[in-house]
Parts: sequence; structure tokens; C-alpha cells
Amino acid sequence: MKLKLITVFVMLISYIGMAQETKTISGTVADNSNVPLPGAQVKIIGKEIFSVTDFDGNFSLEGVQEGDIFRVTFLGFKTAEVTITAENQYSVSLEEDSAELDEVVVVGYGTQKKRDLTGSIATIDAEEIQKTPASNVMQSLQGKVSGVQIVSAGAPGNSPTVRVRGLGTFQDATNVLYVVDGVLYDNIDFLNSKDIKSINVLKDASSSAIYGVRAANGVVIIETKSGKRNQKPQFEYDGYIGVQTAQNVVDMANAEQFSTMAYESGSDADAQFVRNAIDRYGASSNPDVPNVDTDWYDEVMRDAMIQNHSISVSGGAEKVSYSVGTNYFSQEGILDMKNEYERFNIRSKVDVNISDRFKTGVNTVFSNATKYLPEDAAWFNAYFAVPIMPVIDPLNTDASPVSYSNAQLLGYRGTQNPFPVMDYSNNRQKIRKFLASMYFQYEIIPNKLDIKTTYSHNLTSLEQRNVSLPYQLGNNYQQLSSIKRADETYSNQYWDNILTYKDHFGDHDLTVMAGTSYRDEASNTFSATGQNIKGIQLQSSWYLDYADPESFNNNVSEIGKRYYGISYFGRVSYSFKDKYLLYGTFRADGSSKFSKDPWGYFPSVGLGWVVSDEDFLKDNNFIDFLKLRTSWGKLGNDNVAASAGSNTINVITVPFGDTQYTGTTSTSVYSDNTWEVIEEKNFGVDLEVFDSRLSVKADYYIRDTKDAILPVFIPIINTSINRNSGTIRNQGLELNANWNQQVNDDFSFSIGANFTTLKNEAVSIEDSKGYIDSGSAEFRQRTQVGDPLFAFYGYERLGVYQNQAQIDNDPIAVANNLAPGDLIFKDQNGDGIIDDADRVILGSFLPKYTYGGSIGFNYKAFDFSMNFYGQIGNKILNRKRGEIIFTQDTNMDADLATNRWHGEGTSNSYPSSAGLRKQWNQKLSDFWVEDGDFFRIQNIQLGYNIKSDVIPQTRIYITADRPLTVFKYNGFNPEVPNGVDRQTYPIPSVYTVGMNIKF
Repeated sequence: MKLKLITVFVMLISYIGMAQETKTISGTVADNSNVPLPGAQVKIIGKEIFSVTDFDGNFSLEGVQEGDIFRVTFLGFKTAEVTITAENQYSVSLEEDSAELDEVVVVGYGTQKKRDLTGSIATIDAEEIQKTPASNVMQSLQGKVSGVQIVSAGAPGNSPTVRVRGLGTFQDATNVLYVVDGVLYDNIDFLNSKDIKSINVLKDASSSAIYGVRAANGVVIIETKSGKRNQKPQFEYDGYIGVQTAQNVVDMANAEQFSTMAYESGSDADAQFVRNAIDRYGASSNPDVPNVDTDWYDEVMRDAMIQNHSISVSGGAEKVSYSVGTNYFSQEGILDMKNEYERFNIRSKVDVNISDRFKTGVNTVFSNATKYLPEDAAWFNAYFAVPIMPVIDPLNTDASPVSYSNAQLLGYRGTQNPFPVMDYSNNRQKIRKFLASMYFQYEIIPNKLDIKTTYSHNLTSLEQRNVSLPYQLGNNYQQLSSIKRADETYSNQYWDNILTYKDHFGDHDLTVMAGTSYRDEASNTFSATGQNIKGIQLQSSWYLDYADPESFNNNVSEIGKRYYGISYFGRVSYSFKDKYLLYGTFRADGSSKFSKDPWGYFPSVGLGWVVSDEDFLKDNNFIDFLKLRTSWGKLGNDNVAASAGSNTINVITVPFGDTQYTGTTSTSVYSDNTWEVIEEKNFGVDLEVFDSRLSVKADYYIRDTKDAILPVFIPIINTSINRNSGTIRNQGLELNANWNQQVNDDFSFSIGANFTTLKNEAVSIEDSKGYIDSGSAEFRQRTQVGDPLFAFYGYERLGVYQNQAQIDNDPIAVANNLAPGDLIFKDQNGDGIIDDADRVILGSFLPKYTYGGSIGFNYKAFDFSMNFYGQIGNKILNRKRGEIIFTQDTNMDADLATNRWHGEGTSNSYPSSAGLRKQWNQKLSDFWVEDGDFFRIQNIQLGYNIKSDVIPQTRIYITADRPLTVFKYNGFNPEVPNGVDRQTYPIPSVYTVGMNIKF
């Protein structure tokens, strides 16, 4: 019995010893394409044993036992669990989780999980970006991001105007900072939309503060496509071709309407000009109307082609990944002249793992573009040209080389015909950009501490040549030939050094970053203008050497600028249990622009609380995710004119007694400016419900620009100078909602909407006048406390005088010798006089509300999407109509002709034909300032995916961009960047067909 007990005891001890035996295992983690995944977390379930994969996806775990289970997690991939057996080497392949791929957001100098964000950041995927056929990728964001206003540009190659959360400075309101793969740019006109992976817009100060002085007007972070290691080369072609056509063409008065208004005007001269046209061209079926009826807008416009073609290849070896591509883009203008844009790009992106800890990469882009600029005066002339004159006048034998008509031959003051400025102008720009960046990154402590240094250089060369060819229009009107040459070079260099520490311990996640940034921005511009070019008909003579040497006097200039900046910054990102979030940054910026105080210090902080992870919400059946956010931050803005000044010496003569004395006075004025400081508070909430099918995001912000640099009036020298002298506020609410649902294996759909409010105002102005005027005296804009920047300022209209009795009973009308058909203005102060004291703010070009939305679905091989966009509450100054104040013998739009007052009761809004020619009615009033509200179907796309074993993966699609815009404004389009429509290039509709092939 004792022997048996001893045997059982020994066996039990042996069994226990075997059960407690531990070992070390190792392995690799990769994706489905066998590309290693660095940074994946490998953890034994139920034990504090874990590891993180290195650059090559390798890991090791010590002290494990057979039967243990290790879990592998990596953001954007499904979690995998593996049971430990007798084997010591493991290979784990993770599957991509499409629902999680968008959880990583690119932020300043790094990335963050979306659930950890405390600021206001909007993300737009590549699929959305590529739907819009345009030369600039920012056009594709219109209507898709709340809080971001994008004003389209119609001319080929022109960039849209981008405003993030309103207008906060007088200096350069639209200079958004673009960060492409970590490199800073002022403009991204070199970028091909097919090369982009995602775009993130940093809207609040807390999110943007890490970029310091360059971020005051908003930050747009762009990540381009990269290759993958251990991947065979993948080729892709994407291209489209289409046509642009003018939409909402302004109807102008036809010959009969124009002649009728001329006879009604009370001007004998205007009536005689019509009779002169009848004598020259004959009469129509109406003997009082000439036999000519020219629609000048129809004559100057055309349908125009647009096309884009991209070819790329990406892949990688064991330690190298690459992406290389080329792109050709071409766009004609709808103005029927030499007006087009052509761009050719070559790009490369290479990353190399030199060792387990050391890697490097090089990004390069070469962009070669040629732009032929339109003659914007053609739009102005087409609006004013009288319809009773033809394009070509065979009777005008003094015109050469083409017998274009000349309105002066009918008695009008101007030539009016837009074709000479179109046909005899050739304005070309050659834009060459070489953009290169290189980085080195080294892991000091594997998976925890690394240092990265990046150098980038953006070199831009702009060669400009404007040629005016000679021509004659008769009536002694002659244009001499001239040529202007200008060469501009821009050299911007940046050097960033970043130290980043990441750690995870228990319930804590911590990331600490510190860095420095140095910038050197230089520019040089040389220009010269010459006249009387010899051999001007030959393009080989379009050089300054062929111009009259004496014509260069006072027509040669050169200027150079250079600015330096250095910055020190740091960031802390911390989360506890993934539900209590802290985000803080601090940046010290130094700029050579400010001589008084070159240094500025700008902190920010953000807090977040994932409420849905609390115990009291964990078991609810409605809320899937709920996060509350708040942030505060400061940004410095040096994107303003540098400190400058002047000493002025004036010679004056004054009498003393009976004797006059001559002397001098000296005045020294210096704009000893310092930083504009943007201080912003943001409050936000993120919500997901209905199994995360519905997501809602809301933000409310108050954004103040303090020490705003304004043009302050100095009475003693009777001029204005830029000084820190005011506060500007933008505040608003931003809402986003999206519903995504997979109905079955064949059908899924999505619906999205966004809404933005904006209140822009000057909070304080330190100026002796108490306000700041801009615009011209005839078309005044004013900035005053409590109202928007650059608001339109004029008279409020009450109606139109209908009869003589109404005139006789109004002392104001009697005093100003008014007549029926004249406008009635409101006497704001009730003093019985209409004068400057009765002018009021008439509105702002900034919309009070903007909104956008989308509808999309996928059914089997088909996909469909439609986007819409609109804005409410903005005003547009119809200056092309208002310039009747300068010239009254021109045409006018059909709206004026149709709705004019021409008898009692015919109109209570529009003056009469005679009234239009009176200075009283030509005052800036809300008659000339119109509503700019509009609704637009922004983009419609239908695609079909061809799935076959015989041919490569192929998608065919058709797109209609801006097919419908609904508005009341009397212009081509209600999108006017600064709200003043004088000769704005129309924004066309675009219809394209395209194809994408991957193999």
C-alpha cells in the first residue's frame, strides 16, 4: 500500500510539473496578401503576457503554455485567436474588416483612432473625391463637409475659393493650409484626384494648432495612395472624357426690347442711335426696330471638352513599397477663344525598410502645366453690347484684319464688341512645379519611441506672356501691339524633426510627441512690358527683343521677398479605458514678419468622454456609440503683410504775417504689427444608433480673431495703414447625419445630409471713424461693429413712385425733382432728406446657412450616387448691371427690360427706362444687391462593374456634374467668391463618361 501511495504521489508531482511547464513562442502577422503588419498587438487571453509586432510583423511571447490562446488585433482588420500547441512558430493571417478601415484618422504629424478624437475633423474618402471632374481636388468637397464653404471657379485650371468656418481676417481669407503626405503646401493644383486615398479637414483650433501659424484659416490633410510590401505590381488606368456646357445663361434684352427702352428713356441721343442702326442695317418687320438681333452671350460661348487620364503602378518587395503614376488633364474654356488648361504630372512614392528599426522614404511630384487665360473683359462687353449691332459688319471697311462691328459707328461711346479682345489676345502661363520630400525614421525603443526627420522643397516657376495683337475697328479706333513678360519663382523649404513616444499599460494609452519645424519661403518676380512689336503676326516674334526699346520706360520691375520661421511644438494624447480622452498641444512660433515681437505661443486642449462605454449604457438596445467632446485652442496667423512703414516728407508754404515761408514736414508711420490670434471654443457630440446604421455628428463653435490686422485710417496723413486693431468673430452650428444599410447580399444604400449655420461679425474696431470702408465709392462695402465683414452698404428700397400725385405728396420726391418710375428710398432717420445718413447694411456675401446631402445605392454590379448642395442668406452685388452709372448707352438684361416700370401698376420694384439713367436710382441700394440663395444637384454618377475571368477588373461610369442649379439671382451662377459680380466666369455643367481598369 505504501508503495502504491508513493507511486501515485510521484506521478501527481510529475503531472503538475508538466502542467506548469512554460515556453517561448514566436511568429509573424500579415494580411491576406502576405504583407507584414507592424504594430499589431498579440496578447495571451487572461494573462498579462503580450507583444507588439515589429516592422516585419514579427512577435514573440515568453512564459506561455500549451492550451493558452493568444489574440491578435490590428486596426482595420478582424481579430484572430490562435491556440498554442506543441509548435513554437506561428503564422497569422488577418482579414481586412471594412467596417473598421475608417477608424484611423490622419492628424498633424501622426494618426489617431477616430473614437479618440476630441476635435472637429471631417473625413472624405477617395471614392467621393473622384466623382467630380475638375482640375482641383477641392472642388470635389463642395457640399460634402459642414463648416467648409467652397466657391467654384469656372475658368479652366482655376482653383476654387475655400473657407473653413467663415471669414476671420482682412488679409488673406482663403489661404487654407494643405498637408500632403506630411508636406505643407499653399495650393494643390498639381494634385490628381486619382492619386488620393483620403482627405481630412481639421476645422477647430484644437485639431489645427499643431501646425501653428500656417493653420489659422483651416487645415486640409491629404493622404495619397501607397504601395504594399511583398505585393506583385498592380496596374491601374482611370480616365474620363466629357463636355462642358454653360448653364443658366443670362437672357439679355433683344433688339425690340432694347429699342423700346431707348425710345422710353427720354434720351434723344439713345433714340437716334437706334435710328442710325436702322439706317445702316435696315428695319425689321417693326419699322422702329433694326433688322439685327444679336445674342452676344450665345456668340461668345461654346461647348468645351474636358478629359483626364491616369496610369499608375504600385507594389513592393520584402523591404520596399512603391507607387508610381502619371496623369494628363486637359480642359477647354467655354469662352470661345484661346482659353484652356493642360497639365501633365509624374509622381513617385517609395518607402524602404533599411533595417528592423530604420526606414526612409522619398516622395516626388513633377507638374508641368500650361494655361491660356481668358479675357475677362469679354464677359463685361457681352453684357453691355447692344443687340442692334452684328458681330461682323461688312460696311466697316476701316476695320482690320477682320471687319468686326463697332458701336461707335452708330453713335455709342464704346466699341462694345467683345470679339476683338478675344481674338487679338493671347495670354499664356507656363507653370512648372517640382515638389520633393525625404524622411528618415528610426525606432529608438522598438514599438515605443521613434524619431523622424523630414525635409521638403517646393519649387515653382511661373512664366507669363501676355500678347495683344494690333487691330483697327474704324472710327479711328486702333490698338497697338504689346507684350508683357513676367517670370516668378517660389522656393519654399521645410525641415521637421519629430520625436514620438507611444505606450499602452493596463487601462492607459499614451502618446507623447515633440518636434521642431523650420521654414524658408522666398519669391522673386521680374516683369517687363513693351509695345510696337515687329513681326507681331509670327509667334517667333513674341519676345521683348522685338519691341520698341523706348516703350520699356517705367515698364520694368523686379521684387523679391523672403520670410523665415521656426517653431517648437509638443502634443500629449491620453485615454483611460478608451473612454476618458485628453488631447493637448503647445506650439511656440517665431516669424521674421514681425519685428516687434517675432514669437507667439499657442496652446490647445481637448477633452472627450465615450459615454456609451459606461455601465449605465452598456446594455441598452438603442445607443451603439455616444461621445461628448469639447476643445479650446489658440492659433497664430502670420499669413498677413509683414511689418512695414514709410517716412513722408512734404514741402509746404505757409504765411507768417505778410511773408510766406517754405519748409518741410516729416511724418513717420510704421505698422509694427504682431500676430493675429485665433481663439476658438468647440463643443461636439458623436452618436451612432440602430446598430450603427445611423451616425450623427454635431459641433457648435465660437471662433474669435483677436488683434486682427485692419486698414486703420490715420487722419494726420490722410491714409490707411495695416495695424492690429480689431476682433472678428465667426460662430455657428454644424450637423452631419448618415444612414448606411446592407439590405441583403445584392443591395445596400446610404443617405447623408449636412447643415451649417454661420454668423460673421466685427466685434471691435479700433479706428477713429469706427468703421472700415472697402470697395469703390459708387459700390460701397463697409465693415462696422456688429455686422459682417465687407458688407454691402447702401439704401433700402420701399418701392416705385406710381403717379404724379404720389410725387406731389412726398417732400423728398419734390425736393429731388423725381418722376413716376423712380425708386422710393427709406428715410432711416426720419429727417426728410435722403443722404448718406440713410445708408444701411444690405447684407453679406457670406451665406448664413449651407447644406448638402447624398443618396447612393449598390445593386449587384451597379452603383449609383447623387449629391446636392445649397446655401441661404448671402447677397450678391450685381455690379455689371449697376455700372449703368458709368455708361448709360448700353444693353441691359431681359429681366430689367421685361419688369421695368412703364406705367402705373406695372412694377413696384424696378425703375423705368428713364429712371435707370438718373443718378437718383443709380445709388447703391438693395435694387442692385440681390439674393444669392440657390439649390443645386451637385453630382450624379452611375457605374457598372464588369466581373469576368477573361478581362481585368473594370468599371464603366457616367457622370453629370452640376446638371441643375435653381436660383433667382440675375446672373449665370450665384457662386461669386467675393460677392461682387462684374465679369465673373460662368461655371459650366460637365457631362463625362469614364472607365477604370485594374490588373
